[in-house]
Amino acid sequence: MPSKVAVAMSGGVDSSAVAALLKEQGTEVIGLTMLLQETDTAEDAIQVAKQLGIEHHCIDLRDRFAHDVMGYFADSYAAGQTPSPCVRCNRFIKFGALLDVAKDKGAEALV
Repeated sequence: MPSKVAVAMSGGVDSSAVAALLKEQGTEVIGLTMLLQETDTAEDAIQVAKQLGIEHHCIDLRDRFAHDVMGYFADSYAAGQTPSPCVRCNRFIKFGALLDVAKDKGAEALV
């Protein structure tokens, strides 16, 4: 098992449980929360990270999300196509930008 893992934390039950279980197993855990829209908040994730005693970072990806995902979707839809914004988000945001941040913070894995 990797010694340092980044957890994409929404503040919900699933990501919070993963972070807690990894920490319980002795893994160094850092929480990463993506901010994708103007209304996004990381308050729940911040509180969970504090309760777990883990490092936490909010990653502002709003501009990149607006361009790479929402802009692509709007342009494709206007051209009569049926785009899948989730595919773009996974490729460029979750497993692109967020994974890059995890690596920059020394994580060996992103969950």
